[in-house]
Amino acid sequence: MFLALFGAVEQGIIYAIMALGVYLTFRVLDFPDLTVDGSFVTGAATAATMVLLGYHPILATLVAIVAGFIAGCMTGILHTKGKINPLLSGILMMIALYSINLRIMGLTAENTIGRPNIPLLNSETIFSKFQAFWSNLGIDDALNSLLKGLGIQQVPGTWSVLIVIVIITILIKLVADWFLKTEVGLTIRATGDNKRMIRSFSANTDTLIILGLGLSNALVAFSGALIAQYSKFADVSMGIGMIVIGLASVIIGEAIFGTKTIIRTTFAVIAGAIIYRIILALALRVDFLDSGDMKLITAIIVILALILPQLINKRKERKRKAKRAAELTEIKPVEQGGKGLA
Repeated sequence: MFLALFGAVEQGIIYAIMALGVYLTFRVLDFPDLTVDGSFVTGAATAATMVLLGYHPILATLVAIVAGFIAGCMTGILHTKGKINPLLSGILMMIALYSINLRIMGLTAENTIGRPNIPLLNSETIFSKFQAFWSNLGIDDALNSLLKGLGIQQVPGTWSVLIVIVIITILIKLVADWFLKTEVGLTIRATGDNKRMIRSFSANTDTLIILGLGLSNALVAFSGALIAQYSKFADVSMGIGMIVIGLASVIIGEAIFGTKTIIRTTFAVIAGAIIYRIILALALRVDFLDSGDMKLITAIIVILALILPQLINKRKERKRKAKRAAELTEIKPVEQGGKGLA
């Protein structure tokens, strides 16, 4: 059980980066961007291809981020310059990226143009590079000894992956918090709230939308690149349903932790992604459920995350109304008594 939860937390933190990208488009820009399903694979395919061709994993990851940024910008250009519906522009880019991703992974094959998957079993990744440094510190033995002392017998092989992704995700959160408070970030937020008002101040909303979509898909591609190196493979179908996972993370996090400030909201998105993966890991341990039921479980989680907050709010509202009505009934007799004395 502990190892399953530990793996779920690791994956949840990586997917949290993707969830932050989804948050930028759906919540900040108010743009239903379905490019995510394609740009996630673009990041994974680009990083895996470059790693397999012998490039340094950090360089491969940076190029994957740039590829995701370009994909997001193309979606923004289709919408702003091509005047295509936001939903349709994302779908078109997602479809185009399917073939592009096959082409990218096909660069590692000699006899074929496209390739559906790439294994990285014997390749160096960001995590294996960090693990080589981490293993000399002796922290794994200390932490595992502590867990065994607490009665946990099954302990993780290494804590290096968790440590490096926590550091990366915290840095991205801090940068996102800072960016959304800058002049450009505030203008992007205002564009999502009221595009006409921002245009009245002579701001170029088209450029802001393109930039926002580019940054969003850059984060999504970054997450895809890390997942490919974490799971040691890239597949053309690994991005299916990624937008739903991102939305589930955002909705769960917002429902539990709230959205009063940007700092709190970005934390909520990250926590929501981790909670989502933990719920999924626990659900898959139920006997009658199988790995093929993951999409069904995801759909149920999203439905519950959407419905439960509404039910809770309605219940609170009914309690407030009942309390207010009780206060009014107490006030009226007092007023009537005062008039009688007068």
